[in-house]
Amino acid sequence: MTLSRSVQPSGPIALRNRSLMERPLMADTVSSARTVTLQFDDNALLPLLYGEHDRHLAQIEQRAGVRLASRGNRLTITGSAEASGIAEMALRALWKRLERGEPVAIAEVEAALRLAEGAARDTAQPADSSEPRLPLSDLPAIRTRKGAIGPRSPAQAGYMEMLARHEMVFGIGPAGTGKTYLAVAQGVALLMAGRVDRIVLSRPAVEAGERLGFLPGDMKEKVDPYLRPLYDALHDMMPADQVQRRITSGEIEIAPLAFMRGRTLAHCFAILDEAQNTTPAQIKMFLTRMGEGTRMVITGDPTQVDLPPGQKSGLVEALSVLHGVQGIGVTHFSEGDVVRHPLVGRIVAAYKRADDEAAAGRSGRAARRGADGPPRQEGE
Repeated sequence: MTLSRSVQPSGPIALRNRSLMERPLMADTVSSARTVTLQFDDNALLPLLYGEHDRHLAQIEQRAGVRLASRGNRLTITGSAEASGIAEMALRALWKRLERGEPVAIAEVEAALRLAEGAARDTAQPADSSEPRLPLSDLPAIRTRKGAIGPRSPAQAGYMEMLARHEMVFGIGPAGTGKTYLAVAQGVALLMAGRVDRIVLSRPAVEAGERLGFLPGDMKEKVDPYLRPLYDALHDMMPADQVQRRITSGEIEIAPLAFMRGRTLAHCFAILDEAQNTTPAQIKMFLTRMGEGTRMVITGDPTQVDLPPGQKSGLVEALSVLHGVQGIGVTHFSEGDVVRHPLVGRIVAAYKRADDEAAAGRSGRAARRGADGPPRQEGE
């Protein structure tokens, strides 16, 4: 792929692809608009890059705030310097995927845009920023027998780097950000490579007190519904018969947290999922199971604690107590890192706004009570 750039006054694009939505640039970007032309050297891959009925290009237009036009093997990007840079980085990353023989669908386009936006933010950050600054061409990947798994957001890229470097990693953030999925993928990759002997996956079995006796069936039937997300992630990484065989042989162990007490986990990859629903004693018990050659990942969302009222979350306490401890990595995800359906991200953001508004309202009422002074006693 060759690239040529030219800065031109903004105006209508003559090479507009008819299938794309006609939409003028925003007024505040007109004065700073620039045009970038990409030239691709393999016409056979262009339909895959553009998507059916140019749906991928339309998605890039809408998300990045640019206008795209194609003729032959040339694609023109017009927009502000920042917007056109994001679109260009995303298109380059998608083209490289196609050259490697990897598929490109709406999810991959969304991931490329998210990573490009993160790279653009990193460029504007101060030099001492602690945020990951990985170029799109140098992103980490977790390789399993079902293929390579790459990051879909800057936070995921930093998380995958931590999984590779640290012996203990905390993944903190809302649902749908890939915390557990990527941890399971890393465990499977290390097991396949012979770097660990087994994978141990654990969750608090019942969120509100682990009262398994009230559920029907034997112990396996009682706990399986709570461990199902871990089974689902495993089946995405390995054939179903291999998952079952390795569970039977003990190479993969899936157990409720209560079963960890008194054990030492050596030469394994251990994951504690839904850690926000542990008590301080439970999470301390799990963390101290770590033996020689073991890696641990703890995932959870402190905003979704299902413990009884008044019970402190072990995850929240652990993050405070272990802050700054050498050898422990912590990745914080936000609603912008949600990689499920786009509506999930908007739902998470809406709930966060509601929580913030409620907290602000409580603070305002407390401040007003303080300004009014203590309540007057009768007879004063």
